[in-house]
Amino acid sequence: MGESAKAPATGPIKLFHFSDVHFGLEDRVAIDWVKNRIRAERPDAVAITGDLTMRARHKEFDAAREWIRSLGVPVTVEIGNHDMPYFNPLERIIDPYKRFRTMDAVLEKVMDLGGVTIVPLKTTARAQWRTNWSKGCITRPALAKTLAMIDALPKGTRVLISAHHPLVEVNAKGDVLTTRGAEALEELAKRKVLGVMSGHVHDPFDLIEQTVCGPVRMIGAGTL
Repeated sequence: MGESAKAPATGPIKLFHFSDVHFGLEDRVAIDWVKNRIRAERPDAVAITGDLTMRARHKEFDAAREWIRSLGVPVTVEIGNHDMPYFNPLERIIDPYKRFRTMDAVLEKVMDLGGVTIVPLKTTARAQWRTNWSKGCITRPALAKTLAMIDALPKGTRVLISAHHPLVEVNAKGDVLTTRGAEALEELAKRKVLGVMSGHVHDPFDLIEQTVCGPVRMIGAGTL
């Protein structure tokens, strides 16, 4: 598994961000279109913010892996709620990320692009104290891990966060409700991150969220 990818330090950085590809129920026209755009524009990297698969079936991960290999650029993918076992509740509890880890050979994690570093934040959990487990949940260990990765970077490093769930509400529905999302956003504001990329809600957005520790830009990609 590669730990980082680095682009030249000079010149602009081009990053493609999309989300919720849902292999198993994928839109072939959409994924062929974005593959052609990647070939034409040659971004420095691609960030996919979760829900790579529909039901975390092995064949869905196989198809996603083959497609990512064909892109020819560094790719980072954050896990989404659809990327954990759906039909095998025992596996979900014992080892919920086992199938997602089969993607490691074609993914990057912390991604150094020369002028900005992408750091992942896991917003999924194997179980929650509520009936709808599709909603975001940032465990304390997950948040601590992300903050430690940021703090270990050289001083002055510009950071983008890659997560699946928006950390706070982004529309009038008020139904995202990511557990500890506001706490995470405040900690990220303290560290002056450039922004938080996410997916999940299937609606694109780009807004500034004000926290008691300062503003944070939140960038959401719609479903691919």
